[in-house]
Amino acid sequence: MARKRASKPTTTEDTTTTTITKEEILTNNKEIKHPQETNNDQPIAPPKKGFIFKLSLLLIAPYFYLLFFHYQIQHDLIKSILINAGLSLVGFFLTVKMIPVASKYVLRRNLFGYDINKKGTPQGTVKVPESLGIVVAVVFMVLTIVFQFFTFAPDSNWLVEYNAALASICFMTLLGFIDDVLDVPWRVKLVLPSIAALPLLMAYAGHTTIIIPKPLIPYVGLKVLDLGFIYKIYMWFLAIFCTNCINIHAGLNGLEVGQTVVIASAILIHNVMQIGASSDPEYQQAHAFSVYLVQPLLATSMALLSYNWYPSSVFVGDTYTYFAGMTMAVVGILGHFSETLLIFFLAQVLNFLLSVPQLFGFRHCPRHRLPRFDPQTGLLTGTDDGTLVNFYLRMFGRKSENSLCVHLLLVQVIYL
Repeated sequence: MARKRASKPTTTEDTTTTTITKEEILTNNKEIKHPQETNNDQPIAPPKKGFIFKLSLLLIAPYFYLLFFHYQIQHDLIKSILINAGLSLVGFFLTVKMIPVASKYVLRRNLFGYDINKKGTPQGTVKVPESLGIVVAVVFMVLTIVFQFFTFAPDSNWLVEYNAALASICFMTLLGFIDDVLDVPWRVKLVLPSIAALPLLMAYAGHTTIIIPKPLIPYVGLKVLDLGFIYKIYMWFLAIFCTNCINIHAGLNGLEVGQTVVIASAILIHNVMQIGASSDPEYQQAHAFSVYLVQPLLATSMALLSYNWYPSSVFVGDTYTYFAGMTMAVVGILGHFSETLLIFFLAQVLNFLLSVPQLFGFRHCPRHRLPRFDPQTGLLTGTDDGTLVNFYLRMFGRKSENSLCVHLLLVQVIYL
């Protein structure tokens, strides 16, 4: 989405000496400031509570069925998961309340954008507050820090990895917000996650082995191969990929947050299935560790989606896409299912492969690789840009923005 920043007005009267009184300065400031504040303090559209309630039932019901009825899970783990779920619910309502407040502040600082996919319509001229992912990230960090008090003992081995995970997520959120403010080039964006992933990799103490597929065992001579340091390099690239892939599969109202909600729901279901099917306490704790981070992510993202779903009243910014991508990379790595995590990101992998020629300079890469919008019909037409959004439109014809977003999220679900 295009972002417009205010610039200082220049004047030809800088060389002219003028004497004015203090009272005139104060009066002029009030006259200039008042209309701007009135314009920027306009309330955003209310959250789409009905849509979020239905979506929550659809995505979370299977998770809670598996957790409480299908599997016999230890009481202590259930208790910790429920405490985390309770904090996550508080985080949902807190995020819903904070987003309208934060919107006023970012508008005052001229952090806003115009919805390019509505250009030529009245909605295309509305200033939409940007970078509201910072609210989700702040609430998430507070919830996960408070949760430590209820679950981890001071000498817990998991506490080191838990805090390393929070350090990487916090670092990536900061870098994402810097990107929103400074608008750094694409090549720099690819480097940022490699820095933020360092605390995570330094604290990783899990396995570094992979299971060899059965058809390849006669050729390799091993059932399990220990990759050692190479496995950490793989995790480093995984963190870079997950953080950037949410950011480049974007451009529609609700798409960035929607894909995060779908993937996070799949991760929760996968974790509870692994906990219920295993009798190894260490293995169960690794997947519970993942649940402790994904539940707050899902709850706060649902709150953001209530404002970001079509028609969007806020933009999430790179702050959110980096934050969400790093969080899911963290839970996959420290939850010891980094290979499975890539399956959940198959739609993002396809989008990345389509984007490679433009991202690496083999083809011209415009600033916004968005479909063309026809204000007469309200439909989007696919361009030659290498994104899954444009590819889907070229394959299946023109669609409205809302319909296209729903279709792409269904593709995400099918790939799971």
